[in-house]
Amino acid sequence: MRSNLSSSPRLSRSLTTAFVALIGALAFSTVVGSATASAAAPAKSNVTIKPFGLKGGTAKIMDAVHVGGTVVPYKNGQRVRVYYYNDGRKLKSKSVKIKSTDGQKGTFRSKIRINRGGKWAVKAKYFGLKGKFPIAKSSTQRKDWGVRYAAIRSSTCSRLVAGFRKALNRLHMVPAQGSCFDGQMQRAVLAYRKVNDYARNSKASKGIVKRVFNKKGGYHVRKRGLGNNGIHVEVPLGQQIMVFAKKGKPTHIFPIASGAPATPTILGTYSFYRKDPGYNSLGMYYSSYFIRGYASHGYASVPDYPASHGCLRTFIADQPRVYNLTQIGMPIHTFGNAFRSAAKPFSRQLSGGGNGADLGPTGGLDPTAPHSED
Repeated sequence: MRSNLSSSPRLSRSLTTAFVALIGALAFSTVVGSATASAAAPAKSNVTIKPFGLKGGTAKIMDAVHVGGTVVPYKNGQRVRVYYYNDGRKLKSKSVKIKSTDGQKGTFRSKIRINRGGKWAVKAKYFGLKGKFPIAKSSTQRKDWGVRYAAIRSSTCSRLVAGFRKALNRLHMVPAQGSCFDGQMQRAVLAYRKVNDYARNSKASKGIVKRVFNKKGGYHVRKRGLGNNGIHVEVPLGQQIMVFAKKGKPTHIFPIASGAPATPTILGTYSFYRKDPGYNSLGMYYSSYFIRGYASHGYASVPDYPASHGCLRTFIADQPRVYNLTQIGMPIHTFGNAFRSAAKPFSRQLSGGGNGADLGPTGGLDPTAPHSED
């Protein structure tokens, strides 16, 4: 008997239609799978970066270094992160918007102020894009540069002076805030030079500026355990400075003049027991006594050599601050040889010059300073 199935035109057409539909579905599945696999593979990206305005691979201290870079491919609304390093440590990072003029390549700009010494570097990282058309991440190698320095003249006002003030403050030489090289900054430079046995003057030479911005030449506290929480005053007479300390670290350093050879400052550990504000009949200004008639006080003349009758002279402009820092019962330790001749020209310690001539034991500040009656 012959089957009616094979002879039915309607059934034949149905089978043909089903077969075509199956082939189409398989083809569509293959296309979709291929498209999905393609979308899962992120497109490659490339980011570049370059610092501008360098001279011989260096930037001038307190100048701004501008950084530019590119990103390919460009996508609207994306950003790149720029990382800045100082002496190998990450200092800060900035998220920067990517811009484009042709829709294909993106560009970005950033800048940073060179406010400290050491070796600087920058790199950029592009985090790519997720979604239907992903883009892979990419980053640059670090681009580095050094720092160059310049001497600072007295009475000048600039961004460099403002940065130098902050650098001196980090070393606890305590100049006031501002952007001018005034008398307080001169005394801070003098204190720094005294700490390091350099020529006793107030010149901010190129070498001094470099060392200060690189945080070199700070004072090391001798009597770490003296006083509650280590709060005390110590006076290394060889350096002719007064140092306020807390927990083994200096907090404020001031230049002084101690007792002359015939009337030297007493050595040892004592405590402040009396404070007298204002001037007394001997011209002593805001006096803080630590044993008998020995005191720290301001005076009209503070040469760069031992000149008093045993007291610790400070500059009139510094003494109110010294007086407020001094507390009754606070220990004070005086030590060292005030009459050694260890001060030497700065150029012997570090090349670079720019410090001027060695002006002798008075540093050229007050060579005719008389002895006080203190």
